[in-house]
Amino acid sequence: MLNALSRPMVRVVDRYLPDPFVFVLVLTLVAAVAAMLVEGTSPLQVVTIWGDGFWSLLTFSMQMLLVLVTGYMMASTPLVRRGLSALAATANTPGGAILLVSFVSLAASWINWGFGLVVGALFAKELARQIKVDYRLLVASAYSGFIVWHGGLAGSVPLSIATEGHPFVDITGVIPTSETIFSYYNLIIVAALFVAVPFINRAMMPKEGEEIFVDPKLLEEKHTETKTEPTPADRVENSRILAWLVGAAGAAWLIQYFATGGGLSLNVINFLFLTLAIILHGTPRNLLDSLQEAVQGGAGIVIQFPFYAGIMAIMVQSGLAATISEAIIGFASATTLPFWSFLSAGLVNFFVPSGGGQWAVQAPVVLPAAEALGTDLARASMAVAWGDAWTNMVQPFWALPILGIAGLKAKDIMGFCMVHLILSGAIIALGLTFL
Repeated sequence: MLNALSRPMVRVVDRYLPDPFVFVLVLTLVAAVAAMLVEGTSPLQVVTIWGDGFWSLLTFSMQMLLVLVTGYMMASTPLVRRGLSALAATANTPGGAILLVSFVSLAASWINWGFGLVVGALFAKELARQIKVDYRLLVASAYSGFIVWHGGLAGSVPLSIATEGHPFVDITGVIPTSETIFSYYNLIIVAALFVAVPFINRAMMPKEGEEIFVDPKLLEEKHTETKTEPTPADRVENSRILAWLVGAAGAAWLIQYFATGGGLSLNVINFLFLTLAIILHGTPRNLLDSLQEAVQGGAGIVIQFPFYAGIMAIMVQSGLAATISEAIIGFASATTLPFWSFLSAGLVNFFVPSGGGQWAVQAPVVLPAAEALGTDLARASMAVAWGDAWTNMVQPFWALPILGIAGLKAKDIMGFCMVHLILSGAIIALGLTFL
């Protein structure tokens, strides 16, 4: 049944979805026109806001590029390749491969979203080398695990409101993670998605005899150590001592960081991946050869993230994001506020695809509404968090790292992700409203 639903969506997306760069250009114009028509912002003001905000995500852009690069370098080490190959060998059928990559991605994304994006993509590539399975669906399955990130250990909204002195502490106080991430309704939603997502992916598999997409480049990849002439420069580049000393320093920092109670963050994950890559590649030369391959998929991040920063600035500073939230939440009662907050967050996420940025925009709208209606503040907050995660399924912004690693385009996976948008949206909405 889901195969019959996904195939038309795949064809439509393949035909009509432009490159993500074109998508972000269209979103820029839509946000600009909407700000002028709805908020009365002048064209000059819109251009000024857009230009001033254009570079506000530079740090985050570099972090995301490093997620792709360091993850790829770590995965290309012989030891990690053998590990991924051994795990992939436990899947003996195409259906088993789909189920396995879905579950691995879900588990990794629940721990940390950056970790999940990299692990899912790398594992999908390794599975594709061993099993003849539709590669587009395999990568879409890896990306589908990302749906749980904001209900997991690295969710920016629940972690923010659990922090002393957070921006909205006067309204909510400090809300512990026992009332958000580890609340009964959130755990039930996560558990339901852990069951549903793999089987949805399995049900979208092509029927026997249908054409499948196999990437021949994966089977042609060869990973051998580079042989060079033993010049003094070559000896330094191939020095294991140099790599191990630097790797040992990185490992020492990580050990003391976690020993003193440090948690996972994007910077820590990138540092971890880079340190492991330095150690496991063994020489700087091997690492640099891997880096050369890794950077090829990062162009989308480099050029598109500044445009999203400009869109976010327009949405926030013109007041458009708050207007959208207020309009949707205006339908709400005490019981239905989480549902309408979830929908509004899903819509705003297309234009403000950052969990923390979106919370800064929507919290001033959602939290006073929850307080006035008598809705649980923790549940209302998690509704915004889940709305942000939900429409990531069809928002190319977050798919760029996994697409860069996998070597695919957004239109290759978004048809399958549309099915997840529908079905996972129903699961999350029901859980937020009735549990």
